[in-house]
Amino acid sequence: MQLGILTGGGDAPGLNAVIRAVVRVTMRTYGWPAVLGIPQGFKGLVERLPPIPLTPYSTQGLINRGGTILHTTNRANPFQYPVDADTYADRSDMVLERAEELGLDALVILGGDGSLSIAYHLAQKGLPVMGTPKTIDNDIRGTDLCFGHLSAVATATDALDKLHDTAESHHRVMVVETMGRYTGWIALRAGLAGAADAILVPETPFDIDHVSQEVNCRAEGGAPFSIIAVAEGAQPKGGDLSVLETGSRVYQARLGGIGAHVANKLQEDTQLESRVTVLGHTQRGGGPVASDRILATKYGAAAADALARGERNRMVALHGEGLDTVPLDQVVGAYRPVPLDHPLMDTARQLGVIMGALDE
Repeated sequence: MQLGILTGGGDAPGLNAVIRAVVRVTMRTYGWPAVLGIPQGFKGLVERLPPIPLTPYSTQGLINRGGTILHTTNRANPFQYPVDADTYADRSDMVLERAEELGLDALVILGGDGSLSIAYHLAQKGLPVMGTPKTIDNDIRGTDLCFGHLSAVATATDALDKLHDTAESHHRVMVVETMGRYTGWIALRAGLAGAADAILVPETPFDIDHVSQEVNCRAEGGAPFSIIAVAEGAQPKGGDLSVLETGSRVYQARLGGIGAHVANKLQEDTQLESRVTVLGHTQRGGGPVASDRILATKYGAAAADALARGERNRMVALHGEGLDTVPLDQVVGAYRPVPLDHPLMDTARQLGVIMGALDE
């Protein structure tokens, strides 16, 4: 089989590890030709960019590298492809034509919900695909864990550890804004690992007056500093998402600013000096932690194995300790939020972490 592989959407630690695994299993286990790396995601197919032949030798040493050697873009949806600043056109037929020109028997797509949605629609048009779940937000349905997530959690946890020192030294409230548009997995896991005193997530709208009261109680009880982890998609009760840049007809709005809102309100209500740190794209960069290297390697190998078994138009997924595949139509179109009764949520409540609601 002749496989192509591309990385779509935002980068995440572990992309290169998946690429490496797909290539090694494809050639060493099955004896297939060199995998064709498609540069710059779907743009590489639409605009017929020269593919990059990938072999076990050209991909050696990739398991610990961050980013993606194939590069990526999140503004190249072939079904709504940008023609100019205000015009979009359907270029999906060009993707199929290019795949035929390259002799691709299947395309492995490393991406989040957006890229996997594109994969699903391309599959509907006849292109055989296999998806792998990539997103630091960990919000893809059908799998227990996305590669890249635990590396982002490690970055956020490290930041919380450092900010804890300065918060305690200066008797400050330190608000840390993590990524997490619709789900609070990063804020929750990093908040627990980094001993945050409050964790605000999109799944539970927060009452800022309640948070202020709890922070004041901490100060009165002998802890005149607090650490607040807040996901970028967290919302106050009755309020809206905090948006830095409105979306276009095709692209989502860029979120951000909720951390500053929380810090300003807490300083006003508690009279404690408050500061905000926005982690932003630091959570996407750097090499993957060991657990993500292993998970990404397993996903890459599983994608090649599934294609060898004749499976198509599915996504490899982790369930418990085992890997299998799920149909793409069960993956796309919705997100995987943190269940309110998830054990991590229960643990946070038991520890007395402020979750933002009066009835917690």
